[in-house]
Amino acid sequence: MSSTHAATASSALPSDTSTAATATKALTVGLVGLAVTALGVAVMPDRHGPVMSYLVGITFCTSILIGMLMLILIHHIVDASWSVVIRRQFEHALTSFKWLFLLFLPLLALAWVKPGFVWPWMDLTHELHGHGTVGTDILYQKKSGFLNLHMFTGMTLAFFASWVWLSARLRKASFTQDSDGDIKWTFMNRKTAAIGLPIGALTLSFAAIYWVKSLEYHWFSTMYGVWFFANCIRGALAIGVIIMIWLWNRGDYKGVLNTNHFYSIGMLAFAFTVFWAYITFSQYFLIWNANVPEETFWYNLREVNHDGSTNQWWYVGLVLLFGHFFIPFLYLLSYKHKVVHSKIKPIMWWILAVILVDMCYNILPALKDGHGDSLPFLSLNLLWVLTSVVGIGGVCVWSYLKSFPTAKLIPIRDPRITESLTHHE
Repeated sequence: MSSTHAATASSALPSDTSTAATATKALTVGLVGLAVTALGVAVMPDRHGPVMSYLVGITFCTSILIGMLMLILIHHIVDASWSVVIRRQFEHALTSFKWLFLLFLPLLALAWVKPGFVWPWMDLTHELHGHGTVGTDILYQKKSGFLNLHMFTGMTLAFFASWVWLSARLRKASFTQDSDGDIKWTFMNRKTAAIGLPIGALTLSFAAIYWVKSLEYHWFSTMYGVWFFANCIRGALAIGVIIMIWLWNRGDYKGVLNTNHFYSIGMLAFAFTVFWAYITFSQYFLIWNANVPEETFWYNLREVNHDGSTNQWWYVGLVLLFGHFFIPFLYLLSYKHKVVHSKIKPIMWWILAVILVDMCYNILPALKDGHGDSLPFLSLNLLWVLTSVVGIGGVCVWSYLKSFPTAKLIPIRDPRITESLTHHE
């Protein structure tokens, strides 16, 4: 199909009949998942597990949305052409930010009602193993200007406000251009990208530090924000491929996407696989080489118990080494594994699953027993992680599908649309 025919075929609004039914199903599944998670919080003797698992779920889903936002901003700042036909689906997904904010509110409320329940440093009387209390800890005292409940709340509100604001500007300019074709909307999005990229980089880094890294605030790492960024982009690319194949199978994207679009996004997924490995290895190697107790304890918790025995998290670390790097790296070396739908789709689901395991690896070891050892990975907490992801993910899918029929399938009047439709390697 020619580019003209493809643009014409995509000029009408997508049919919302089947999409509306799918959206209803997604919302139903999401609400059930959230209800089961809430039930776990209500009935479990130790409620820390379900709550921390919910933190895993909200961080995982938010990271994917942040990755989509960053990819759109990068698209505009470099004036990319090949990704124009894919960009619209990311723009639809950005509507989920406001719902993620609402879903994060229970954690914020819990932080005020019961300080220290999720983030121990919020309770100054919290007992530290071998360190007295948080309030008497010199490390906390030095960081208290940054780590305090008011700052945490204000920063979290600022994170979501900036993400929602950037998303609204990007969507408005892109959708309006479909109607009037005015080049000013392209320039507006470039200006938004110039402002948004540093905002996005700072907010995602501080979100990772506040929500995840501060669970064990004694730990030091200068690579943490970049690690989180790598997972954000990898998750966004994986979901992007899954959406592309879904729309292709429905018939929407036939005549619009070609093999080279899949190859390009597959190459990006391959590149960020290497990037994640570089960041993660650098963090581990620097801490291992320095051998400073204030830094090595974070990995010790994820390798051995207090008696020197190997814990389950050591094996999870091996899963990340092979599952997060070696398997996707070797798999995506193949050209056909990047362009054949039946080949690229499974590895994208695999990458999403391992990113979730990575989030568990960073968050759940903060749950400790009486000896100060991290609770095992294979426990009931894993069930609450899955129900949280299903619940929050279901709401995000519903939000995407509700936005889907409101705009053209592709940005038909974007200046780069013809280049995108005829994209070649």
